[in-house]
Amino acid sequence: MFKKILVPLDLSPQSQPVFEKALQLAVSNQGNLMLLHVLCTDEESSPDFGILVGLSYYPTANQELLHTYQQQWKDFAQKSVEALKSRCQIAMDAGVQAEYTQTIGKPGKTICDLAKNWEADLILMGRRGHSALGELVLGSVSQYVVHHGPCSVLIVQSHPA
Repeated sequence: MFKKILVPLDLSPQSQPVFEKALQLAVSNQGNLMLLHVLCTDEESSPDFGILVGLSYYPTANQELLHTYQQQWKDFAQKSVEALKSRCQIAMDAGVQAEYTQTIGKPGKTICDLAKNWEADLILMGRRGHSALGELVLGSVSQYVVHHGPCSVLIVQSHPA
């Protein structure tokens, strides 16, 4: 049924049940997994972009603050890749063909574009459980994907720990 399953993940604890559900579905359908992490400044665990605000007021601090932010971003990206690699290995150990990718972009659009290009049968992703007002104000990646995804979308409800 679902042979190519795209699984967008982040570094939050709520992504673990999403991965587990995707793995379970891939095993039962003899499917393949594509694990995806989209690097963006909106992710809760991403480096604080606020460190760069006001750089023009303190020219001597510019280089140091910029270097600090770049190092934090590099560490964040590396930590994300390591998490993807680890989950990919878990899937392969369970007999599931799996691969991963990490890219920079707007999460909703990036997920939909990859699903189309990879010809996914299913996008299996989480949602944070924000209130309706929170989703209206903050926007919702899962809501975007449901409306714009090129294939079926399965949402795994995640509640913040």
